[in-house]
Amino acid sequence: MEGEPGLYTPTDQIVILNPDTVDSVLLNSSSALVVEFYASWCGHCISFSSVWKSLARDVKEWKPAVDLAAMDCADEGNKMTCSRFSVRGYPTLKFFHAYSKSGSKGEHLKGPQHDVKGLRHKIIDMMETHNETWPPACPPLEPASKAEIDNFFETNSVGYLALVFEKANSYVGREVTLDMLQYLNITVRRVLSTEDGLVSKLGVTEFPSCYLYHPNGNFTRLGVLIEARSFYSFALQRLPGVMRAGKALPALFDLHRNTTQQQWRPFNRSRVYMADLESALHYSLRVELAAHPIISGVDLISLKRFISVLAKYFPGRPMVKNLLQSVDTWLTERGDSELLFSSLQDMLDNTGLIADAILPEGVTWVGCQGTQAHFRGYPCSMWTLFHVMTVQATKTPGTEALEVLQALRAYVHSFFGCQECASHFETMAQENMNHVRTPSTAALWLWSRHNRVNNRLAGALSEDPSFPKVQWPPPELCPPCHTVKKNGEHSWDQGEVVKFLKGYFSSDRILPDYLEDEAGLLSKQREKLAARHEARQRADRKEPRQEQEAGRDEPAQEGEGEEEEEEAEEQGGTPPPEEMAELQQADGVRDSEPPPWGWRARESEPVAVKQRRQRPSIVGLKAREPREDIVDLDSFVNQHYKAQALRAAALAGPVKRRSLQRKEEPERQPVEPRGQARGEGNRLQKRGLSGRYTGLEHEQPNHKGWISSLSVGFSSLDISLCVLLYFTSSMCLLAMYLYFRLRLRLRRAKVALP
Repeated sequence: MEGEPGLYTPTDQIVILNPDTVDSVLLNSSSALVVEFYASWCGHCISFSSVWKSLARDVKEWKPAVDLAAMDCADEGNKMTCSRFSVRGYPTLKFFHAYSKSGSKGEHLKGPQHDVKGLRHKIIDMMETHNETWPPACPPLEPASKAEIDNFFETNSVGYLALVFEKANSYVGREVTLDMLQYLNITVRRVLSTEDGLVSKLGVTEFPSCYLYHPNGNFTRLGVLIEARSFYSFALQRLPGVMRAGKALPALFDLHRNTTQQQWRPFNRSRVYMADLESALHYSLRVELAAHPIISGVDLISLKRFISVLAKYFPGRPMVKNLLQSVDTWLTERGDSELLFSSLQDMLDNTGLIADAILPEGVTWVGCQGTQAHFRGYPCSMWTLFHVMTVQATKTPGTEALEVLQALRAYVHSFFGCQECASHFETMAQENMNHVRTPSTAALWLWSRHNRVNNRLAGALSEDPSFPKVQWPPPELCPPCHTVKKNGEHSWDQGEVVKFLKGYFSSDRILPDYLEDEAGLLSKQREKLAARHEARQRADRKEPRQEQEAGRDEPAQEGEGEEEEEEAEEQGGTPPPEEMAELQQADGVRDSEPPPWGWRARESEPVAVKQRRQRPSIVGLKAREPREDIVDLDSFVNQHYKAQALRAAALAGPVKRRSLQRKEEPERQPVEPRGQARGEGNRLQKRGLSGRYTGLEHEQPNHKGWISSLSVGFSSLDISLCVLLYFTSSMCLLAMYLYFRLRLRLRRAKVALP
């Protein structure tokens, strides 16, 4: 079982122990530790895990003084450690005092194991049994006297002293003291009902009750909905000037001028703003999805489901709803297995010009704006969007209970940028989302999970000091939502919560403040699409010209011209004069092309340009070697003829595939007598220095026959020189023959004389 996950994760705000960390966490620590030793296969441990998690969330603010931990003894790697602490059964709860010595095995914590309140009280009792010097991380928990209170501000510089008056058997004062442990500028002390001097001085008649003692000597009673621990703690944490340790309270307006690009927008904290919802859509669909250039498989299914619930339940303006419905229809009709984000973006930008359909671009945070640019914003708007859609689903007949929740879960899993947040959401969904049976319970499920996230993130670096993470809705927004059990524990009236959610997130109460006019948005959309269309047309017109220029810059491949010349000959040879003229006029190439001896002038070109000139023109061919500076006029003329033949083949139609076996030579025609005049159809092409035709005649077929046989690998000039050399040498030999023969005759004649 080694390596298998236990019953807890770090997101449960429980310290996960292992043999490597157990000593550093439990021994010589400045805070007390309460550890559960359990076995992940134990049925009772599995049942108790929900209680331990709830307790961890309940005492999260107590962490500087006491923390919760757990170790899975079913893991073979932890077996020896569990045995070392004398663990014999599961679950076993042990309390380790602050600064426990080496060798300490902890004290058994015995109490009701299915009651969070009972466990919380037992932990307080164990903390008060600390025999040595009181740990500095733990606040004083003993009752205060009148003499201490009277002299309090002489030795302490805080803004408030909160006095919780209670009976001796009450834990409220100590619980509130620990709840406020992480907050600055306030101190909480417990005062018993038997402290007659303070009770009579303040006129206290109810126990428990809370009073605020100010530095100027004044006392005021803290107004709360119910005299209970959770209401006291919430009210004290919201007092002006009270802030969480490690978080400075910002000067709101100065901070906005210095750290944000836009002016602060005043808003009503008790209302939802459409600007936040539309901003969430823009960022989600245009920005977050852009990280997925190709969407396929499960991700594509998740996207379709998300767009579908948006099209059905988003209570937006008509033009936004039209756009969402058109995108939903488009995705539904597509049968492709993958989707390019660029195609989706075109639909979101309404390039198809669907009437009165637009999704505004950009973000305008109002109810979700933060005191700094990195606070709130997109996460806040997405939670608001999720709540709005679950509430809208409750008002739509025939809605499936899990339709919205499953779509939101799939979107978060596939696309939400914060991977840790997505993992936490998936963990919560796996717990009990499938227990949801109605749309109303779906809205309630999302609300409870949002509060769990608020509890986990309270005090984190991501928390905006001006907008602390609280259990929502607070008592001032929904007094009936809060109640207490018979034992004094806080409780939510879920019926009142559902009623509040349906009213708070109703489409009728969403404020349209800070939204841009629909007519203006549609006008801007038309202008933008017109500009984009014009830009694409310019790009389309420019692309052929760039291809032509690139074609002129690239010299022909070695050996490529010969093959293309043969293919051009198979297609009928050189095109007629009028076609050749049209081709030259359309390309406009030869008049502006530099001569071959201009290669030295290109040495000063950038390296990128030289590389482009050497790039193969056909994919798969090897790169050509750089040209030498030596100019061969005959080679240039040959290349010119080959290029002309290639153009002729292109104009004539598709080029036939070249066979590996040469075709038979055409039948040779009888050679005309030398003196015979050449006809117009048999005129020879002449060559000029510029490499152009001075005539547009075709070569004679009989000339092609023998010249093609002799010119394998040679130019026409090479063959001409060879013939001339052969003729000259023949004449020299003939002359030498005649000369020696004449000398021989003269010598014979002289010998014959008397």
